[in-house]
Amino acid sequence: MAADPQGQPEPVVTPEQGEDTRSADAPAVRAGGRVGVVLVSHSSEVAESTAALAAAMVGSGDLAPVRAAGGTDDGRIGTSAELIHAAALEVDQGRGVAVLCDMGSAVLTVRALLGDTDGRTMPADTRIVDAPFVEGAVGVVVTASAGADLDMVVAAGEDARTYRKG
Repeated sequence: MAADPQGQPEPVVTPEQGEDTRSADAPAVRAGGRVGVVLVSHSSEVAESTAALAAAMVGSGDLAPVRAAGGTDDGRIGTSAELIHAAALEVDQGRGVAVLCDMGSAVLTVRALLGDTDGRTMPADTRIVDAPFVEGAVGVVVTASAGADLDMVVAAGEDARTYRKG
């Protein structure tokens, strides 16, 4: 994520805005693309803030495609299969999509999208990352931004389960 002259990171673009999260001066995505990341929360604010925090940890490097998919279609607390599906399609560059969920029905909604119970088709190699939401998001976004493959990106997120804070 690029910084402005005062050192402030550029905002992460949400799926509703439908724009690329990279700055205009960021290098083009390498051939073959990178792993995309979708952050699914019951709250749009939590998803967007977590995306912004994870992107800030990338620093001035080239940010992997990241989209927040939080809340319901009408802005309430909850999850939306439509928002999640659209975000996954937006971040897909052909190298897989890592999806982090905050809890409960967010996981169930993604599982339904990945299974045969939903008519929508998720990108190939879409995987749920079993990780704490914030710590996992940082690990996944930083690792995806470095150009790692899907297995490494998922492992980086899941490694966050073992972080000791005390």
